Amino acid sequence: MGARDSLREHWPEYLMEAWALGTFMVAAGVAATVLGSPLWPVRETVPGESLRNVLAGISMGLTAVGIIHSPWGKRSGAHMNPAVTVTFLRLGKTHAWDALFYIMAQTMGGTLGVLLVAALLGAAFTKPPVIYAATLPGPAGPVAAFIAELVISGALMFVLLVFAASARLAGFTGIAAGCLVALYISVESPLSGMSMNPARTFASAAPAGIWQHFWIYLTAPTLGMLVGAQLVLALRGARRLACAKWLHPANARCIHCGYEPALT
Repeated sequence: MGARDSLREHWPEYLMEAWALGTFMVAAGVAATVLGSPLWPVRETVPGESLRNVLAGISMGLTAVGIIHSPWGKRSGAHMNPAVTVTFLRLGKTHAWDALFYIMAQTMGGTLGVLLVAALLGAAFTKPPVIYAATLPGPAGPVAAFIAELVISGALMFVLLVFAASARLAGFTGIAAGCLVALYISVESPLSGMSMNPARTFASAAPAGIWQHFWIYLTAPTLGMLVGAQLVLALRGARRLACAKWLHPANARCIHCGYEPALT
């Protein structure tokens, strides 16, 4: 299927991917502003950064679970992340044109989400210390940030592929994703800002004009997820890998494996 046919047949899934990361970035922007901006009282009420990270992690973990389990998330597969899409392409679970349009949609949707938060919350979101919820290396420096992004991205992909491929665990894949997102934001964010997602970092970097160290968030998550997937291949084999969806309901078509729900 060529580019034109892919757009004509699969445009709803592309828009769903844009919606998914856009929604995630709205939630991330609101959480970062409410918990981090001195213009909001929560920062003074909850003075400890560690506790604020935990609260942010819980909120974003729940957001991820909600998106993955939503009707649109179930239909598109809820990649929400170019690194996820590239990994599924490498595994042969999605098609090249679909992967390209997914990545474009994720990037545009995430950026529009950030711009929406900026329009709604103004300086509390766009000025320091929040600065568009940009992901930047922490005090440990860029090398530590790169290693941290590599490790958490690889671990996420490994765990989710194992869950998705198991008949017993597949229904809990979205919950596992949310728990890992919550854990990473709570614990790892002081090292790298916890991105795991090139489109998520781009969405904040573009309006903020913050491009230093962008290479970390472009390369480390993608490399980490590819390594995580390769480890699953080595341990379980290609036959055990599921489709390019975290959840695969019987009532939603799948553009990745060609499944169509039965007509009633």
